[in-house]
Amino acid sequence: MPYLVLLRHGESQWNLENRFTGWVDVPLSPKGEEEARAAGAKLAGLTFDHLFTSVLQRAIQTADLVCATAGFTNLPTTRDQALNERHYGDLQGLNKAETARQYGEEQVKIWRRSYDVRPPNGESLADTAARVLPYYEAHILPLLRAGKNVLVVAHGNSLRALVMHLDRLSPAEVLELNIPTGAPLYYELDAEGNVLAKRYL
Repeated sequence: MPYLVLLRHGESQWNLENRFTGWVDVPLSPKGEEEARAAGAKLAGLTFDHLFTSVLQRAIQTADLVCATAGFTNLPTTRDQALNERHYGDLQGLNKAETARQYGEEQVKIWRRSYDVRPPNGESLADTAARVLPYYEAHILPLLRAGKNVLVVAHGNSLRALVMHLDRLSPAEVLELNIPTGAPLYYELDAEGNVLAKRYL
């Protein structure tokens, strides 16, 4: 049976600074680099046929460190902005705590976690899913159905959209879903790509 591993990039510099990042192309923090290496060590016993990442450097850096640590050489790789983090619009670059003081914690939680509410001039999780899921169906799922093992290194919200689909979560359930940085999420799938089991490695 094929498996799919989803990995949120290691801590970025703006994660460290508690800022909304979105599509701003910030690098990993030193802790994020360590998280990526630790994820690579956890994946070292697995084999993958294809790697997918977003086009943002924090995901690419994470994937590079994972591959170097795990010993994955010449792994076929595709990068696409369909897997980018959700676009946070006017919130990008703002400190999350200061934004909560300005707009209220409840409003900021809605912007960050809700399914269909957009931050000002940004994307909702539904908007993010509208690009992530067609990409998954067109490019990743066919590989899984062909029995290939796939690693996806992306972002908190692009992966939340995918996990919501795989786990059949409701908009209310996805509100509380948080995917930690640098923690490989392992899905065992059947021949059609349906989930048989999942766990964090």
